[in-house]
Amino acid sequence: MNIQHILSEKIKQAMIAAGAEQNVEALVRQSGKPQFGDYQANGIMGAAKKLGCNPREFAQKVLDNLNLDGIVEKLEIAGPGFINIFLNTEWLANNAEQALNSEKLGIQLSQTQTVVVDYSSPNVAKEMHVGHLRSTIIGDGVVRALEFLGNKVIRANHVGDWGTQFGMLIAYLEKMENEHASEMELSDLEAFYRAAKEHYDSDAEFAEKARNYVVKLQSGDEYCRTMWQKLVKITMVQNQHNYQRLNVTLTENDVMGESLYNPMLPAIVADLQAQGLAVEDEGALVVYLDEFKNKDGDPMGVIVQKKDGGFLYTTTDIAAAKYRYETLKADRALVFSDTRQSQHMQQAWLITRKAGYVPDSFSLEHHNFGMMLGKDGKPFKTRTGGTVKLADLLDEAVERAEKLIAEKNPNLTACEKQAVVEAVAIGAVKYSDLSKNRTTDYVFDWDNMLSFEGNTAPYMQYAYTRIRSIFSKAGIDPTQLSGKILLNEEKERTLALKLLQFEEAVTTVAKEGTPHVLCQYLYELAGIFSSFYEACPILNAEENIKQSRLKLASLTADTLKQGLDLLGIKTVEKM
Repeated sequence: MNIQHILSEKIKQAMIAAGAEQNVEALVRQSGKPQFGDYQANGIMGAAKKLGCNPREFAQKVLDNLNLDGIVEKLEIAGPGFINIFLNTEWLANNAEQALNSEKLGIQLSQTQTVVVDYSSPNVAKEMHVGHLRSTIIGDGVVRALEFLGNKVIRANHVGDWGTQFGMLIAYLEKMENEHASEMELSDLEAFYRAAKEHYDSDAEFAEKARNYVVKLQSGDEYCRTMWQKLVKITMVQNQHNYQRLNVTLTENDVMGESLYNPMLPAIVADLQAQGLAVEDEGALVVYLDEFKNKDGDPMGVIVQKKDGGFLYTTTDIAAAKYRYETLKADRALVFSDTRQSQHMQQAWLITRKAGYVPDSFSLEHHNFGMMLGKDGKPFKTRTGGTVKLADLLDEAVERAEKLIAEKNPNLTACEKQAVVEAVAIGAVKYSDLSKNRTTDYVFDWDNMLSFEGNTAPYMQYAYTRIRSIFSKAGIDPTQLSGKILLNEEKERTLALKLLQFEEAVTTVAKEGTPHVLCQYLYELAGIFSSFYEACPILNAEENIKQSRLKLASLTADTLKQGLDLLGIKTVEKM
């Protein structure tokens, strides 16, 4: 249930009835302090200013038109015109009961858009490295939230599978196959790429063949396309292994490589020229954008076709946006890539809109993110200064988690230990990233991310198993609880309110592409449960109170598990 949405709609209608414009915003927010209620409506002052009337008087008019019977205990006008909202405790109890007994914790499947999410985007014939981690896991967290709320999501793995380097790679694959190379040799992508480049640089005959193969590939030659597809397959099999380890929902069916848009590019450039948007400049075709200025203050030129006839990433991204709207029939298109691509994406999409390829109603959103830094504050590298392979990073996480879990609980069976190690290792790497605001750089720190204290995956996973252990130790089946949820104590009420705010956190992730909001929510929920558990005895309380508190505990465990699942983080029943 989305309390914020319910209150916003009702207050908005009351504001319109009191004389405000149709597009007025109630600006309902969760209160920072309990003395100011559970929620506050902050839109009164802005609406009153537009109407030219006293905000407190307008607030009173709003209250006169507002019917929140049964939902609200008390409403009060505070300060210059805020409305403080105190929710009805029985209403909270009833909704917590419904959430516990519903399939999706009381969440209504309210969203029905088609959303294309472009994330991960590794390159063919190159191994995934830490630079791919943020796009992959942030994108996947947002995809899961969007689907959970009822949207149709199309995952788009915009793989780098096109370009002049493929002539060199095809020629080298041919050489390797002629020499009967093993699967192992072919799957060492770093070595494969390096060797291909060395041959290209040192062997004139090989380089000539490579250049011919580029032309043949781009003109659809069957042999070159077959060899190219082999390269894509070898790479994606490896990438898929990384996705499975990371518990990421991308599959081979989600690949929408750069090559997909290649047939569209000549027609797009011709159309941009026909519309007068692209003009010739020194043999290249360029779109000049008044909205972007170069250092001399002149409109910035964006090349869409080089003088040798080649196309650029900008041209591909224009085609991709057009394809998402026309072919995939999407309402929203999200791209997860780093902040350094912000201007590039803005320019590509501005040209897309100027050309009329998508309407204003079609949402194009670049969800950019900062860099992953080492403790020295510089981009995260190996000790020798090389790029850290993603597989190596995950191996190290498992090694460290194994030591940690062996110290924490030596009594786990081999099977239990393996499940815990995997959940903690991969969860720690993901949560460390997902819990930071994606727009900022963050420092990668093994000690912090594997800590059982603070806003970390191990702490969250342990909070979940601790609640489950209340039931297992007492031999109680959480599905067989009786009676009603009762909120007699302040800590019970605070916990129930927080549990009912789950949908608000998930909705924010889906709307703004910010998984850290869900991480913060779950961390606060675990803390509130801890306070409740200390202040409100469960197993030795009177039977009706005991059943009620067990229900609150069960709903908390379900919410933590579901929330972590939306982040792609596994939970275990025993740690």
